[in-house]
Amino acid sequence: MAVLVADELDARLGDVDVPLAPARPELVFNQLTGASNSVRSLYDPVRAAAAAARARLVTAAARRWSLPAGSLRTQDSAVLAPDGRSASYASLAVEAAAVLVPAVPGTPKPPAQQRLVGQGTGRIDARDIVTGKAKYTGDLDIPGAVPTVVSRPPTINGTVRSYDATAALAMPGVLGVVRIPTGIAVLAETFDQAMKAKAAVQVTWQPGPLAALSDEDIRGKLRAAQPPFLIPPLLTRHVDAEFDFAFVSHAPMEVLTAVADVRADRAELWFGAQAPIVAQQAIAAELGLPLSAVTLHVVRGGGSFGRRLFHDAGLEAAQISRAAGRPVKLMWTRNDDVRHGRMRPASHHRIRATHALGQVLTYEHRVATVQTDFRHGLGEALTAAAFDLSVAGITLSQAFFLLTEKLPYELGVSTQLLAEVPLQMHTGSWRSVYSGLVRVADEIMVDELARTLGQDPVLFRRNRLPDATGRAVLDKLAQAGGWGRDLPAGHAQGIAFHAEHRSSVAYLVELDATDRADPRVTRAVAVADVGRAVNPRGLEAQLMGALMDGISVTLQAGLHIDKGAVREGSYADFKYARQRHSPPEFEVHLMPPSGSPGGAGELGVPAAAAAVANAYARATGTSPRSFPINF
Repeated sequence: MAVLVADELDARLGDVDVPLAPARPELVFNQLTGASNSVRSLYDPVRAAAAAARARLVTAAARRWSLPAGSLRTQDSAVLAPDGRSASYASLAVEAAAVLVPAVPGTPKPPAQQRLVGQGTGRIDARDIVTGKAKYTGDLDIPGAVPTVVSRPPTINGTVRSYDATAALAMPGVLGVVRIPTGIAVLAETFDQAMKAKAAVQVTWQPGPLAALSDEDIRGKLRAAQPPFLIPPLLTRHVDAEFDFAFVSHAPMEVLTAVADVRADRAELWFGAQAPIVAQQAIAAELGLPLSAVTLHVVRGGGSFGRRLFHDAGLEAAQISRAAGRPVKLMWTRNDDVRHGRMRPASHHRIRATHALGQVLTYEHRVATVQTDFRHGLGEALTAAAFDLSVAGITLSQAFFLLTEKLPYELGVSTQLLAEVPLQMHTGSWRSVYSGLVRVADEIMVDELARTLGQDPVLFRRNRLPDATGRAVLDKLAQAGGWGRDLPAGHAQGIAFHAEHRSSVAYLVELDATDRADPRVTRAVAVADVGRAVNPRGLEAQLMGALMDGISVTLQAGLHIDKGAVREGSYADFKYARQRHSPPEFEVHLMPPSGSPGGAGELGVPAAAAAVANAYARATGTSPRSFPINF
């Protein structure tokens, strides 16, 4: 956003600040950070607004100096006159705001005149982030807000049967203990005191609704939910495969934190929110206040990946503040979020492809997943797309699945169906939502079809991609990545392709599986076509992050469910990739600009994860079917 504004305004990039807006329910469409939507939806509006501002600034300067507006130019956050006079944008701002009809066109620049878009730059707030100047919710100093933590049940959605806070209330610094629907909240002068007092609260818990279920039970429910294939295997050559994907935590580096100050007639909250209007509405309803009486300040988030689409911490903070009668600063611990937060749902996949004479005739992909909770704002996106759910007779999850899951290849008659298993647990959109499961299974299956038909995996894909852009991405990947080069025994290359959000990407990874218990990606190459990359360095960072997600969930990171409880509790046992798992060599190649920007935040995960899986299969001579592989 800063690059777009600075480019259109002819401003210095360092002069641009991009604040986060509070929840604004008067907006026509929901404020939503998700679905790789920010750049592609704001590229034109932000440029138009900045261009309009520039035209008014020039007009104001022309009036001040009694000069023709067309004789003036803009540079470095100032308007310049032919005679050498200059006026900063700041000095002209009030006059410019009063201009109704500018004297020069307020139209955005054509691409040939853009000086910053496409050049690549670091984040304008990078120094603030790494030096601690950037403020997150936990850094805010809200008057009177006291440190607060919550004692939570051992099982998912367990409830309090009874509790005794006598010992906790007698401990130093403890300011209060209150009961909320999700547990027992402890307020203290410091978080250390609150944590110690939380451990002293004696709680008897009612088991949650999944207390009788473990991983194998859930997998059984998913398999049972699968509809049959349409094409029977009789008299038809076919390839069948089944895949299981585990639950996965979002695990953002910054744990969930929220500040709430609830009074009898109003409430004010601060927290990171990807869907602030939905959060504001839910909190107002919980407190019995009109929407106008609830103010929600959106704070920067230290990682989200879909987790902050939900406002769990904000809602709890409001409940605690109301019960305690004072402002609170609530912090979820890492254990809280891994065991009681949102998870990418587990899923089971059945795929059947029929073939004859070297050609794929039919391709059927059946997906059964624990139901994904979409009560966070993506429903508004579906409404805006005029998707009539009542007529279609499907759920929000199925609608989103149908809108986003597109097989990029021509594989005969193709069908994809989603069946959902409702379980009383916390699920949510995890980076790339369904694509990180569906397209991973597809890309593994495409590799196996290529082997079955005796064809090279790259050529097999290329010959079935109807889109010239996708073929160009694959060609560049094969060339830049050295597809087919000789590697030692136990090492192999893997590739995968994905297209979504008006963008496409392909990854090639090289993997060392000589130690199957500890495989390592040693090299990775990514090629992406996003139409136009506003900030190539930012895009490279997105694609690197997607690779680390792909390495994690393919090889080692997942959550176990044991009798209704999440076994993992921190980075120590939720084995997200560490620096030692990252490839020593990583390079990104971006295709030349070809139009407006597409989306990229979620684009890379499916191709990265599948490329890792395909490299593992080629290196070990196995066909992995359950992910993560080392679980």
